Amino acid sequence: MPTGCGTDLLQSVSAQYAYSLFATRLKPKVYTNKARHDRSRSATLQNSLVASSAASVATKMTLEHAVGESVLVPGLRMTDHTFQVPLDHSNQQGATIRLFVRDVSALSKIGHKLPTLLFLQGGPGFEAPRPVESSSWIKFATAHFKVLLMDQRGTGRSSPITTANLVARGSAKQQASYLQHFRADSIVADAELVRQTLLISADAQNSRWSLLGQSFGGFCAVQYLSVQPQALTEVMLTGGLPPRIDSHCAAEDAYRHLYPRVIAQNHTFYKRFPSDVARVQRIIMYLSEQPGGGLQLANGDHLTPRAFQLLGLGLGGGGGMERLHWLLERAFDEDIGQLSPTFTSGWQASMPWDTNPLYAIMHESIYCSLGASNWAADRVRQEHFADDFDAVAAANAGKPVLMTGEMVFPWMFEDFASLRKLRETAEVVAAKSDWGAMYDSTALGKNQVPVASATYFEDLYVDFELAQETANKILGVRQWVTNEYMHSGIRDDGARILERLLGIVRGSIPLI
Repeated sequence: MPTGCGTDLLQSVSAQYAYSLFATRLKPKVYTNKARHDRSRSATLQNSLVASSAASVATKMTLEHAVGESVLVPGLRMTDHTFQVPLDHSNQQGATIRLFVRDVSALSKIGHKLPTLLFLQGGPGFEAPRPVESSSWIKFATAHFKVLLMDQRGTGRSSPITTANLVARGSAKQQASYLQHFRADSIVADAELVRQTLLISADAQNSRWSLLGQSFGGFCAVQYLSVQPQALTEVMLTGGLPPRIDSHCAAEDAYRHLYPRVIAQNHTFYKRFPSDVARVQRIIMYLSEQPGGGLQLANGDHLTPRAFQLLGLGLGGGGGMERLHWLLERAFDEDIGQLSPTFTSGWQASMPWDTNPLYAIMHESIYCSLGASNWAADRVRQEHFADDFDAVAAANAGKPVLMTGEMVFPWMFEDFASLRKLRETAEVVAAKSDWGAMYDSTALGKNQVPVASATYFEDLYVDFELAQETANKILGVRQWVTNEYMHSGIRDDGARILERLLGIVRGSIPLI
């Protein structure tokens, strides 16, 4: 959820090819929405939000901070910062974890006094970008800002969570208790401590900063707006309006809306690459005929038909269809009639669970406030779309096999070797219902911070209709609604997108 995360997190599994936009394009428009917020939110929700507003709790804490090395890449200077932050922001005297932030400046702007932009990465469970040069949105951003790239807690160099170190924390309940501190509210509280340390201590009169939130990073930005708007100059979102922010858990609603989008995207894929219908059918039949119903790979993964369908995760981003097609065309070693190493390696490279287990365990929790997700994607699939996604039945019937989207399923903790030890932990997390409230519609309905959102009409990971519900709850938000881009727009054409969003929040693109 993204959220997250989606294709902005996936690495290419074959050679890069030029991507040509083929869909009918809508003329980009900017919309202004008056907030229509519900002022009758329950006392339980409000009290929970206050209790979980770690950003507010953390306002007086002195943070341990170390400045590390600075490195140069073409056009940029980057300096490392490491902080010790509370594991639980409501208990500042308790355990701490490491938080890593990279300060990125254009070489041409060193010595200039620029405002600060914090980039919030998609996910959950993925680290911030590692720039190799000044290009795309980083190039545009560093012309106007000092940019901070924060590895969200549990990722990159911020006390990263691995299968091994999570298992070492004890029982499944103990692991789940630790993981409850790795959601958007804790990420925002970390960010607020960084702001206080780097900005307020340096210049208390100019201590606000701007946010750019991609996908799940947008969810974090909206949470920031809920609890600490006075810290923000402006907020820019790319595919990052969270769904049903007043519900106890929006996961089920999100998947009810997203599955039809995934089905439609599959049909678009096969329309573009009709020869892949037969290729995928052949793969599914081959896998289903293996002992145990799947191919046992060298790393212990069990490549089953259902695990193959996870390749649909890439269909929601720019170039995703092309990369999948190039992977499928070399699926078999025709001399021996077996799946090729090219294909199995490419499939494994698209499955980030060994390096980023936090995404698999915590993905559905990003939708939850006061309710449990209870494996919402799996439940919705079985209750409403079981026939649509029955891969073996489709292959046997000569029908196109549909692949899934950005969904996590309980059986993944059986099919993937790196997740098997975390199966019980994942069950505890899925059943957890006492998450803290994440958003405050009343506060958002009174918002005074300029907010602009690049809202993707054909987004496969953040449903457009549900995004509109949330936009209508944030006072003054202006949207650029477009189908020129998929969810990965910030990766595919980031400079143009950021330039437009900055123009919207600063008023150079007027209301129309």
